[in-house]
Amino acid sequence: MKILVFQHADCEHPGYFRQLLAEDGHEWTPVELDAGETPPPLDGFDALWVMGGPMDTWQEDEHPWLAGEKALIKEAVAERGMPFLGLCLGHQLLACALGGDCGPGKAEIGVMDVFATDEGKDSPFFEGVAFPLTSLQWHSAEVTSVPKGATVLATSPDCAVQAMSWGPRAFSMQFHMEVEADTVDNWSGIPAYAGALEKVFGQAGVERLREACRAEMDQFNATAQQVYLNWMQACALTPGMRG
Repeated sequence: MKILVFQHADCEHPGYFRQLLAEDGHEWTPVELDAGETPPPLDGFDALWVMGGPMDTWQEDEHPWLAGEKALIKEAVAERGMPFLGLCLGHQLLACALGGDCGPGKAEIGVMDVFATDEGKDSPFFEGVAFPLTSLQWHSAEVTSVPKGATVLATSPDCAVQAMSWGPRAFSMQFHMEVEADTVDNWSGIPAYAGALEKVFGQAGVERLREACRAEMDQFNATAQQVYLNWMQACALTPGMRG
């Protein structure tokens, strides 16, 4: 399987999912849009993943490539029916690309619980996943309206749309499942993330969040593996998918 991966910061890659992809022999091709890299044609790829990033979906003046990215996401998901996985900014971009909207929200930063909706409990995407689900949150924007045809799969008190699906093969999450041992240290090197972290936790923010993630790392990885397997099963339903 060949997966095209849109990145918006060098250190916001697929994280723990890289290990799972390598174990299964899948290929993934990163394109770092914030660095000026140009996406290749979607032909020849089996799926699209879109990762997180410090920019907001509406900042097209500062980041003109966002408009083109949204167009490619719409082409991949709505026109080609490609399997899709979006995390954080990728979750928000999927919503905007398909006709939904995003805006500023209450900052969620830390290790927090998300809760399955009734639809999420029945979704194959979360099969075998226990809720409430403890996850890493690091965002201050959110999906404010979902696209027509989307289903909200998970929620939290401060963010109504924590996960959603669109059709049978497009899934996205506001929270992070790709966490590794060095994730907090790497992401705290991004000024926007460091500033948000300090507002919540003070000067010791990196250490506190690192320790909170370390305490949950086994669960983070086990959940990521289950969701990865569920997503791959959804991919297998795609006509003509290369295995």
